Amino acid sequence: MMKDFWSYDKDYILKDLNSSEAGLSSQEALDRIESYGKNVFEEKKSSSNFMIFLSQFKSPITMILIFAAVLSIFLKDYSDGIIILIIIFISSFLSYLHESKAKDAVKKLLSSVSVTSNVLRDGTFREMDNADLTIGDVISVKTGDMIPADCLILEGNALTTDESSLTGETFPVEKLVGKIPAKTSLSQRKNSLWMGTYVISGSAKALIVNLAKDSEFGKITSSLSQKDSDTDFEKGIKDFGNLILRVTSILIGLIFIFNIILNKSFLDSFIFALALSVGLTPQMLPAIISVNLSQGAKRMSQEGVIVKKLNAIENFGSMTIMCSDKTGTITQGKVKLDYCLDFRGEKSDSLYKFAAINSYFQEGYTNPIDEAILSLKKEDFSSYKKLYEIPYSFENKLLSVIVKTGSDLANKNLMLTKGAFASVVDICDSYEKADGSLGNIDEIRGQIFDLFNKFSSRAYRVLALSYKELNDDTDFEKEKASGMIFKGFLLFMDPLKEDVKDVIEKMDKLGVCLKMITGDNQEIAKHIGREIGLDPDKILLGEDLSSYSLSQLNKKVLDIDIFAEISPNQKEKIIRAYKEAGEIVGYMGDGINDAAAIKQADVGISVDSAADTAKDAAAIVLLQNSLKVLLSGIIEGRRTFINTLKYIFVATSANFGNMFSMAGASLFLKFLPLLPKQILLTNLFTDFPSLQIASDSVDGAWLKSPVKWDMKFIKKFMIVFGITSSVFDYVTFFVMMIIFRADEKLFQTAWMLESVISAMVVMLIVRTARPVIKSKASKKLILSILAVSISLLAIIYSPLNTYLGLIALPIKVLISMLSISIIYALVAEIMKKRFYKHNSFSRKTSN
Repeated sequence: MMKDFWSYDKDYILKDLNSSEAGLSSQEALDRIESYGKNVFEEKKSSSNFMIFLSQFKSPITMILIFAAVLSIFLKDYSDGIIILIIIFISSFLSYLHESKAKDAVKKLLSSVSVTSNVLRDGTFREMDNADLTIGDVISVKTGDMIPADCLILEGNALTTDESSLTGETFPVEKLVGKIPAKTSLSQRKNSLWMGTYVISGSAKALIVNLAKDSEFGKITSSLSQKDSDTDFEKGIKDFGNLILRVTSILIGLIFIFNIILNKSFLDSFIFALALSVGLTPQMLPAIISVNLSQGAKRMSQEGVIVKKLNAIENFGSMTIMCSDKTGTITQGKVKLDYCLDFRGEKSDSLYKFAAINSYFQEGYTNPIDEAILSLKKEDFSSYKKLYEIPYSFENKLLSVIVKTGSDLANKNLMLTKGAFASVVDICDSYEKADGSLGNIDEIRGQIFDLFNKFSSRAYRVLALSYKELNDDTDFEKEKASGMIFKGFLLFMDPLKEDVKDVIEKMDKLGVCLKMITGDNQEIAKHIGREIGLDPDKILLGEDLSSYSLSQLNKKVLDIDIFAEISPNQKEKIIRAYKEAGEIVGYMGDGINDAAAIKQADVGISVDSAADTAKDAAAIVLLQNSLKVLLSGIIEGRRTFINTLKYIFVATSANFGNMFSMAGASLFLKFLPLLPKQILLTNLFTDFPSLQIASDSVDGAWLKSPVKWDMKFIKKFMIVFGITSSVFDYVTFFVMMIIFRADEKLFQTAWMLESVISAMVVMLIVRTARPVIKSKASKKLILSILAVSISLLAIIYSPLNTYLGLIALPIKVLISMLSISIIYALVAEIMKKRFYKHNSFSRKTSN
């Protein structure tokens, strides 16, 4: 791979590559293909589909649940075990489908590259398969050709290329022979051709320097081939799984040992410990997550947001940084003629008409500049006649047409020349005043150059137009663009999307900071940034970014609002830097050049009109060409994430409390506090309402800022509310053993009732940080809690109780258990208020 080849002259590169402008011989080309390989992307051995499927089961929480399912089956609770396994299988299968489709993005990317090129071999140009091209080959390109590898231009003739696939920028790029400083940004390397881009106009001979796998295009392909890194939500699930695994292992071990020390049956103690491990495990977590995410995805689809990777919804809610490409996302991604201004900078309708005549009659190549001029207003030039054209020249950057006008312009012969501002001024002797009279161009030279600099600093692409009248006897073919009259300025802009300012302001209020990443030059980037509320002084250029290591960059990026003159591979580096700095990062883009960054982000976002590669890499696709749907996505993501956390709060605190209670009870009771099947039934009853948490409302305060995994917070919650739950379990033990002198069945039935009823009531309390009476639970959640409570009482007071080792409770015992549950609820409400007074969700992940 040759680095910085654009910074050397062509003779040096030809010598270094042992080539010449006559190209290679067939034998030399074969030898080089043998040495360097074919001009194709390196294919890495991918895992088999079976191995990809097996890899879905490696997370701690999944392994714990599989263990729990096997234990349930061992304990002859077949339905519970099978349900757990089905849930795990469905969840893992969905993840497998996503990962197995990752190769599609690369396939779409490769399909956008042409198959053959015109290459100079043995002194003759011939059409050859791109795979058979090699370093040192000389190729010929013309209008419409795709570039097959990264090349240095040897000869050029009015060559312009479309590099939007790499840089994302709208305007065509002029290409020239020469050398350019090594640190020049990709979009400014005018002596180079890049694989995957194509020729808009002109022709050239070029030298192949880097083959596919080492090309700029290849770097994107390499990034897309890599396995997705874990997002913040996936890391959080793993951390939570590891926490549960540690707590379970310690408590189960202690309980089993104490039971053996107390001379209890080895088999009973073993089965009891295994049943407890099932009880502590949040069996419904995969189901809760799936229900939450699927309902979230359904609601988002109604807003015009398609969710391809469900985990991205919760990452959406956690997002703290939103990175966005400029073209097509912040701006509309199309060239628009904003103003036609005279020498004073005032609007000129006649200037627009002259520009439209020039664009209408020029027959060079279709380009966005002329399309923008003609689309602004409908003009009828049917009575006009084209007399001659001087095509666009890269040397003087001018395009002229000579036209016989209609009666609206007195049937004059007009030569109309538009082009680069400085080039137009150079051919002008005079200028048109406001009253139509002429003045010497030197009178206003300083003034119009000041206006040019002013317009350029505002991110306008500035062209100028001049004209002169010709006599009927003029030899039009010999006429040159000289002695012209300066008419005025043509100001072009890629305009902002209509709603972008409002969206960015609302995102900021939601705690999400926007960062703009663009391949465009810093002046344009600063102006656009200023327009949308970013600080133009907080800018980092691509050439400076290259000097930072990733560990240095993750500190630097926190103080940057705008990244300008950025290459595609640098976009991915920026995303990684933000992630390593502890931020949850979204990236929105619509071009091939954005695909690697989209894939690297926690939340990769594209639009329906984007390149296929960008959409394939994205986790979320916006069907509407509006950024407003991002706001609903953020809110929906937070709602989904918080409802998932509610289940974790409920499950961990209740289960931890029960474990702690059973551990103590097993030490002084002569019988098991609950039979294994009673533990599993209790677990089923308390888990069932949790499925309805997905439909629950969320406190507005929790939606105002990003919510992230905070293991420190979860540990505190589990301990505080788990111990509170356990205290009331011990109150239950005291009441049953001392007051009611309970035997085994009475004790087990009473405690099971108190455990389930308490869990139901506390579920309503811990689902919100506000007082429970001020936070309305969803109807589905309330109905499911009532259904579980009634079902449990029905079982206790029906003949079914004998199959479960239960008995009908005396009324005094029933009232006592309900009273304990009510007191527990009141205490939990008070504890909750104190807890949230001193603890809150952290914006940074705590381990």
